[in-house]
Order: sequence, then structure tokens, then C-alpha cells
Amino acid sequence: MSARTHLTDLAPIVSDVIEPNAVDIDRDAKFPREALEAMGRSGLLGLVSAEAVGGSGGGLREASEVVREIGRHCGSTAMVVTMHYAAALVIEAHGSRELRERVARGEAVTTLAFSEVGSRSHFWAPVSSATTLDGDKIRLDATKSWVTSAGEADLYVWSSKPLEAEGASTIWVVQADANGLSSPAAFDGLGLRGNASTPVTAKNVTVERDAMLGPDGGGFDVMMGVVLPAFSVFSAACCTGLMEGTISAAAAHVGGTSFEHLDGSTLADLPTIRAYVARMQVKTDQVAALMGDTIAALEGERADAMLRVLEAKAAAGEAATEVTDLGMRVCGGAAFRKEAGIERRFRDARAATVMAPTTDVLYDFIGKAAIGLPLF
Repeated sequence: MSARTHLTDLAPIVSDVIEPNAVDIDRDAKFPREALEAMGRSGLLGLVSAEAVGGSGGGLREASEVVREIGRHCGSTAMVVTMHYAAALVIEAHGSRELRERVARGEAVTTLAFSEVGSRSHFWAPVSSATTLDGDKIRLDATKSWVTSAGEADLYVWSSKPLEAEGASTIWVVQADANGLSSPAAFDGLGLRGNASTPVTAKNVTVERDAMLGPDGGGFDVMMGVVLPAFSVFSAACCTGLMEGTISAAAAHVGGTSFEHLDGSTLADLPTIRAYVARMQVKTDQVAALMGDTIAALEGERADAMLRVLEAKAAAGEAATEVTDLGMRVCGGAAFRKEAGIERRFRDARAATVMAPTTDVLYDFIGKAAIGLPLF
């Protein structure tokens, strides 16, 4: 499958919807509904769904290219799509055929609901409960701390303690319109302002037993085998897009800003400016190369695949903060103006290092892997 085919499908959505709306989405903390609807119509929301259920049959490589391209123009939209693809992969692996077909047709925006108040960014250790009621009815109670697309998605891929089995967690699919779900407040954050990332509370939410995704108590394997690789790759793709967008905006500024008193020479004629832009390019290319090798490691089932997964998100988050900071420095006072597009990406990039698994947690895991210690 060619990622280029999907990028061709994406191009008019970017030019007609995503790019023109990026400023409004950031200013008004507006969820990118129009972009998602356009992606649904084009088949891009069903990119990672199997062809057998009406999807495109794409994988991490194709989906990461889509996220990366969106990230060049709108970080909020890229993060919403990141969460959709990560959750859709879980549904594709463990959901019913009816559910898989719904996602494949682009009729449902999906997201992950893992992080909780009680376990913070340790998303693999939910403290929320699942309780058997009469027959096949299951009651879910939880206080989820941050859920992207909260109140906007159609399906939540949800974690809880196991219902009856041993293990760390169990995964469910929860309809967003289920009675007992609530999002207490709208998101008004520093960056990624359109991604509707808010807490979600579940009080006596009832689902059917067949809403379970994978075996009871098998949630940890789903998280490590499906979610973590996908989210790390897509997060790196989102960061890469933000960095590339920053470089493009910075290059346009320095190339078009002249010194009239110096015979019209531009900022780009200054060696110091070019050196800063070079650093931005090198950092971005390093992350892109690591992301590509991570995908290759996963596709080839290499022994170092999990190490690459951990490294990709950590490196991308750190590089994105550095590159967007350099973009602010390169463009000077002009970068503080909204129309330059630099400060928006500067703010958006800050989320990657604190989004679970946080960069500090990843460094601990990477250190354990390098030393030969078990991760958990």
C-alpha cells in the first residue's frame, strides 16, 4: 500500500479545510470537526481498518504519513487524528465486525481513554472499576484525567481493572452517548487548543460484556502490543510535522524580511540565522529517520523494536520543543505575532513531553532497556 495515495487524498483536505481553519481552531479552542468529516468522506478515517471490513488496510507507515502532513499545518487536528488511529487499531484487532465496519466507513471518531486521576501518567495501571451486574451487563466507574476528543469522539477505547480475571487491566469500547458519562469543562489549554482534551467521569456506565476488547485481564498486552507502538509512532509523526511546519514558516520569514539600510539584504543572508535554521533541519531529520527506523523495526519484528518505540516518542518530544524554540529565536519579535504561525507551533510542541508516557518516564524505560533490566 502506498502512503502517497493517501497523501494525495489528504491534500485537498489540508488545503481547503485544515490549513485555513488552523488559526481559528487555536484561537477559539475549536474542535476540528470539519476536517474529521472530510476525512471520513474520503476514507481516511478508515485508513487502518482492514480491507475486508471496508477500510484501506493501512498500517503505521501510512497513518504516520497522514499525521505528519496534518501536523505541518495544525497540531490540534494531528493530535485528534493520532488518537483516532491508535484507538482504531485496537478496535480493528479486537472489536466486533459491526464495530470495525463502522470505523472503516468513517462513521465514528475514536479515541483512547486510559490516563486516570488515581494513576496519573502511568496509563497502563488503571484504578477504575468494572463490575458485573445482571446477565451480561457490566458497570464501569472511572475518573479519567485527560481524554483527547472528550465529548467529541463517538467511541472511547476504555481501560479498567479486570472484571474477574487476574492481570493489570481490561479494555472496553464505550459509546460516547452512554448514560453516566460526563466531561466537566471545556479545554482551555496552552497548546493543542482544539484537541478537546478534558477529564471524563463515568458513574454507573453500563455496557454489554461483548464491549470487552481482548480478554479480561489482557489489557496490558493490548496497551504494550498495539497502543504504545502506535501512539509513539504517531506522536513522533505529529512532532515531525510541527517541526517541518516551523521550519517552513521560519524560512519564509527570514527569506522575505529585508534590511533596507543594507541594500535590501535579508535575514537569510546572516550566517547566524542560517546556522539556527540548519540546527532545526538536522534535529527534524534525525527524528524523521528514527521514526522511519521504528516503523521498520516493528514491521520486521526486530529485537530492538520496543527500544525504538520508546526512543521515537522521547526524541520527538525533546526535538520539537527545541526546534520550535529555535523558530521563535530565528524570527525574533515577528514570531510572537499570531500570523507568523511560529508561536502556535511553539505552544503545540510543549504537549509531547508531558503526554503519557512522559519523556521522563520514557527515559527511565530506555535506561532500563539499555542496561538489560525489565521495564516493569
